[in-house]
Amino acid sequence: MKHLFARFATKTSEWAGKPVAFILALTVVVIWAALGPFFDYSETWQLIINTGTTIITFLMVFVLQNAQTRDTRAIQAKLNEIILTSHAENRFIGIENLDEEELKRLNELVAKAAKGRGETEACRTSEAANAAPSKKGETRKRAVAAKASKQKQRPLEKS
Repeated sequence: MKHLFARFATKTSEWAGKPVAFILALTVVVIWAALGPFFDYSETWQLIINTGTTIITFLMVFVLQNAQTRDTRAIQAKLNEIILTSHAENRFIGIENLDEEELKRLNELVAKAAKGRGETEACRTSEAANAAPSKKGETRKRAVAAKASKQKQRPLEKS
């Protein structure tokens, strides 16, 4: 049942985001508005569009939320993989589960670290561009060693 709804949510959200869906919705609204004088702008005439749009909106909230949640989880998994295979800090894996105050604190720490690294990172980048590695094997060994040391780091601790 979960997989059936997930496929339905994905297909529906993909279809709802296409221009043809917008044009169809716009056409319905224009036809409804054009029929206003014919129905004397009655309460029934108004109730038709109100009820229809409310039902569609209510159902689409669940469909789109499901699709967005799955997309977010997939992006998080991809980012975690990038962190694990790069020189980034492994402790950043899983930070999406922190509460708002912890995320703000972490953001401030990262911003402070970025300000402190500004000049030194620029120097390292220009030095690295000027220095060519002597052997491919040595470069690979350094990358593997860096990855191994990063994997030993602990995840973020809550304060």
